[in-house]
Formats: sequence, C-alpha cells, structure tokens
Amino acid sequence: MYNEEDRREDQQTSGEQAPRYEHYQFHRETGIVPDRVPPVRNKKEPDSFGKKAGTTVALAVLFGLVASAVFLSVSFVAGKYLKTDEKSTHLETTQSVAGTVTDDGSDGEIGADTESGNGTVASVAQASMPSVVAITTVSVQEIPSFFGYGSRQYKSAATGSGIIVGDNDEELLIATNNHVVDGASTLSVCFMGNDVVNAETETENADDTGDLNLEDAVSARIKGTDSDNDLAVIAVQKADIPEDTLSEIKIAQIGSSEDLVVGQQVVAIGNALGYGQSVTSGWISALNRTISTEDGTSSSGLIQTDAAINPGNSGGALLNMKGELIGINSAKYADSTVEGMGYAIPISRAKPILEELMNRQTREKVSNEEKGYLGVVLSNLTTEAIQMYDMPEGAFVRGVEEKSPAEKGGICKGDIIVKFDGQSVTSGDDLLKKLQYYKSGEKIEAVVARATDGEYQESTVEITLGSRSENS
Repeated sequence: MYNEEDRREDQQTSGEQAPRYEHYQFHRETGIVPDRVPPVRNKKEPDSFGKKAGTTVALAVLFGLVASAVFLSVSFVAGKYLKTDEKSTHLETTQSVAGTVTDDGSDGEIGADTESGNGTVASVAQASMPSVVAITTVSVQEIPSFFGYGSRQYKSAATGSGIIVGDNDEELLIATNNHVVDGASTLSVCFMGNDVVNAETETENADDTGDLNLEDAVSARIKGTDSDNDLAVIAVQKADIPEDTLSEIKIAQIGSSEDLVVGQQVVAIGNALGYGQSVTSGWISALNRTISTEDGTSSSGLIQTDAAINPGNSGGALLNMKGELIGINSAKYADSTVEGMGYAIPISRAKPILEELMNRQTREKVSNEEKGYLGVVLSNLTTEAIQMYDMPEGAFVRGVEEKSPAEKGGICKGDIIVKFDGQSVTSGDDLLKKLQYYKSGEKIEAVVARATDGEYQESTVEITLGSRSENS
C-alpha cells in the first residue's frame, strides 16, 4: 500500500519539493489552522472530482469564518481607538406639538389642541425645554489701585440663556445674545432643569483668570458674534457633556416669524434671574418695534410681547404654540410704571446670521506672546459723532504705525474698521477684544470705510497679523 513514507521517497527520487500552503499563513495569524492537509497523490483516483469539490466547499466555509472574525475585530478596534461612539452622532430636533393625539382620539402626552392645531403652554414647555440652556459668564476686570500703585483684578458674573440650534461631529452649537457673552473671560453652560450654577457660586469658584472649577457646569467657547444684531453662537464640546444629558437634550425646531400676527399666543423659556429654566406665556403685542438700549445702541424690527422677560432671559427662546422657535429674547422695558413690554429678535432675521456664525472656526484666547498685532491706535466713536458726520459704526483709526501690518495692508489714519474677519466691529474696544483670539502670522480680511468726497465708502483689505516684538 502506498503510504506517506513511500511518497517522501518518491519525492526525493524525482527531486520535487514539499508543497507550500502560503494562503493559510493569514489564517494562522488569526489562530485558525487546519488540522491536517491531505497528502498529494500522483495517482489519479476515480473520486478525485468529488474530493476536490469537498475541499473547495471546506475552504469556502473556512474563509467565511475568518472574514467574519476579521470584520468583527476591525469594528471593535475602530470603535475603541477611532472613538466612533454615541457622542459623534447628531442630536434629534424637538418635536412639534401640533396635531399629536393618541389612537383613541384624545390629546397625546404633549397635549396638542387638535381643533386649533396648537399645543397648550404645558405641552410647548415640555417639548421645548430640552433645547434651552442656562449660561453663566465670568468677567475679570483690572481696576487701578486707589493710591495709584498697581492694580487689582475683580471678578464679576452674569447669567443669561441660550438655545441649541445645531451640532457637528464634535460640538454642540448654542445661539444667544451678543450682550450675554460680550467681555466674558469664561463661559459655562448648564442643560435642562433647575440645577444650574448661579452667578455667586460661579464667581466664588472661578480663579483669578476666570477659569471654572465646577463639576456641574460645562465650559463653552465663543464661536462667533454679530454685535450689530446682538447675536452670538457659542460651542460646547460633546465629549464634555455627560452621556445621560447628551441623550436628553435636543436641537430647537426652527419656525418662521414672517407670518406672525398681533394677538398670537407665545411662550418664553429662559434662565430668569439665574434660577434655572422658567416658563412664561403671553401674546404678541406688536411687530417691527424699534428700541434704544442703555448703551446707546438701537434695534429695529423686533417682536414685542407681554410674556414676562426678566434679567437672565436674554438669549432664551420665544416659541409659538406649536413649539417652534420664532424669536430670541433680547430685552425688556425696565421702568416701575411699565409692565409687560419684552422684545425678541425675529428668527427669520436671525437664522442666516446664526448659520454663518455656526460655520466659523471656534477660537480660544491666545497668550500675549502669540497674540496678533495690528499696529493701529484706535478710538471709540460717540453716538453724536456718528449722527453728526454720518459716519459708520466701527473702530476709528487715530494713527497707524510705520511698517506695521495695518500699514502694509492699506489701512490709513482716519479710516473706520467696520468688519474684522467677517465679524462686525462696533468700537475700538470691540476690535481689541476680537484681536485676543488671533495669533501672529494669521491672514485675515478687514472691511474699512474711508471718507471720499464727504461720503464713506467701504473696501476690503487683507492683513497678515504680526507680533509686537517685530515692531518694538
């Protein structure tokens, strides 16, 4: 009988090499190795076709098992090391309360009024609260010493509201008022419910630079601002938000303010007085209102409502009775003889501005060593000067340093810088605040207004920011 020993002798006689099974090297690395490889026979047997077919089927099954194991291994590694977890998924949008009923024809959980197509105040609040946040800001001010030697730093805190209007793979994007975040050294956000950080606690727990040291607040950064329209977008890293909170919060459903009518019922939600989310209800009292604020700025085209808008409500949501966002609460008329006069920015006007701000790069303040240098002497324009000389609002250039980035970019004495890197500029101080987020070497575009034949005309210049050491 022809056995294994005879086969080896025949191979030695004929000079043949032992067969190599390189295709199985992959399987050995994964820990799957065939028990025994059938010997090669020189003699053709009658059932060789059946055996070859069986071998082919066995190899196919083996390949399938290995491929499955490799796929599962790759998925595990990708999920672990590439961090494809739930925090990279996008949030849901708040549900509209209109027309939601149960199978038996009664109002559903969120209490929609099927006759009018609107919800109740309670249903609107229940549906919309996951999209409203509380914002606390800490500012650090440097005040000269009374005796004229040195200065001291003082921390102050303020509260406001915000609305979740979008997200990306890494960030949660929140709309608010510019005056809520203007001048803030530190921003913190609390989500849903009444457990928020009040201003006093925030101030006590912030260090000398305003940095947070709190477990129940999530740090945020300014993504973009538009001071002309009193709008801003701030960003929170999804990785900083607790898992249980991330699963509950939602993006606000955006409505339209174009078809609003006087007498329409509305709901306001915000962080009133820094106590956490509170709900008030009222009616649209008027449309297209113009008001002047304490700092001398004016706003037009606002929605007037008698829903209570209190300090801390700024940046909060004004909603119709379907739970759709129709306005961003901005101001109230504060007087002992006046009641029920609050104002909101219409969402149809705010939406394109917010979309632009949401697409901006999220920036952090840079160190003094890295801070970009423009090389100009700036002044703030008074309201009287703007009105008297028909000047645009912005940072007035009183002087330009020789060979500075501003001079190289084409900025001249007497120009007014009205936009910086796509952001509107309201004053010299405002531009200096914006420069704190830009490094030397960055290229930015600025819009300057220059008097020509008694009229100011705007032009765009490109500037490469320098460092102060280069011009000292």
